[in-house]
Amino acid sequence: MNGIIIIDKPLGKTSHDMVYFMRKLTGIKKVGHTGTLDPEATGVLPICIGSATKVADMLTLSDKRYTAELVLGMTTDTQDAEGEVLTECAVNVTAEEIENAVKSFVGEIEQVPPMYSAIKQNGKKLYELARKGIEVERKKRKIKIYEINILSIDTVEYRVKIDVLCSKGTYIRTLCEDIGMKLGVGAYMNTLRRTMTGPFALSDSYTTEQLREMNEEGTLEAALIAADSMFADYPAINLNAKQTRSITNGIRMSYKGIENQSYRLYDEENNFLCISKCIDGKLVLEKSFWN
Repeated sequence: MNGIIIIDKPLGKTSHDMVYFMRKLTGIKKVGHTGTLDPEATGVLPICIGSATKVADMLTLSDKRYTAELVLGMTTDTQDAEGEVLTECAVNVTAEEIENAVKSFVGEIEQVPPMYSAIKQNGKKLYELARKGIEVERKKRKIKIYEINILSIDTVEYRVKIDVLCSKGTYIRTLCEDIGMKLGVGAYMNTLRRTMTGPFALSDSYTTEQLREMNEEGTLEAALIAADSMFADYPAINLNAKQTRSITNGIRMSYKGIENQSYRLYDEENNFLCISKCIDGKLVLEKSFWN
């Protein structure tokens, strides 16, 4: 079994829990996830199986989309609802002020990664240090917020729901807190749901209960998305048997293609082989998927 299954990760489960779940369900050891989704978050988590694990790094680097709710007037040590309260104050801001503050974060911005994150510093994960009460200085990182849509504003309980399209490495918890700081009242993230990773959306996802049922019915493979779907925008090249042997033996095949264009290569039986780039009239291997 090779391919990608999109899990709608349930609340309270880690990304590794989902890897273990798929290993147990399929009996396949070669399984990996595509970037950590916090236990308190739900939503789109692509799980790569077999040879498709080779695209895991590409999905980790892809853009993401989230819906989140932030609560104004309070900050916590984890920047979310699970943490201990650090500050609390009365909120007296208008819906227009909230909207202006939220929209001000669209574009390329810098974020300080939260202490409760899996980023390593001097060989230690930040959340491991945070749990010991140790806080270290973190370097700001450039990220990009492509768009923020305000879904609702509750000016009674001061809860704001937002839809965010962002680059890799964006911490929505930090974004929520920064919005609160911009308004001068602080904020924490109350809920988080990932709705998109790269080309995959919630509509492509399955719950763990659905996957269990499909496995019992013998239809689990229907949930598999082929690895080459990641490269649907690349032109396809179908090779004959001789060309396939050359490519799989590491020989750079001559090809009159578009310079610096990446291509999907298939064998004579239409099995996806690899991604190769046309450089100086030759196909140069970028990533192989043959077994």
